[in-house]
Amino acid sequence: MPEDKPTRDVSPRAAVARRITELRRAQGFTLSGLASRAGIGKGTLSELEAGTRNPTLETLYALAGPLGVPLTGLVGDGTGHSVPDGVVDARLLTVRTHDDGGTTEVFWLTIAARGTRVSPPHRHGTVEHLRVVRGTACVGPSGAEVLVRAGESSSWPADTGHTYAARDGSAQGVLTIETPPGGP
Repeated sequence: MPEDKPTRDVSPRAAVARRITELRRAQGFTLSGLASRAGIGKGTLSELEAGTRNPTLETLYALAGPLGVPLTGLVGDGTGHSVPDGVVDARLLTVRTHDDGGTTEVFWLTIAARGTRVSPPHRHGTVEHLRVVRGTACVGPSGAEVLVRAGESSSWPADTGHTYAARDGSAQGVLTIETPPGGP
């Protein structure tokens, strides 16, 4: 008679839950401690770790900072993986970890015609680059955003709060996030 073994949940949500829990424990954070540092509720973090709550892009970025990992450290580095939040949809094209421990993540970014997304600060020294291929985006450090039209690019420090919005309809482009080696 075959032994009954529970099947491991391999859904993206369950994988994110496992990564958050493993990173939190490895770094010695309590649920309350990480939730506080990330600026999210302890209940939200508990539900994320239990796999009962879908993570938003904003929450993942808020957790990635204190955990000292790039976004792909939480969602995985599978090409084509998409993390939407209603305003921004970031679909992973590629990720590279460099010999020094830094990472380069490349996303196909779609910014919806409605709303504005404010991203929390990433690890110190992180820089984002956006090349707009369709539409017009308003991006950059909060309070110092710039308009970037199709065919144009912009770069900004991502270790402070920064904003994504589209003007005159949706916008699409290639977003590159360069995260330096080291801790948060």
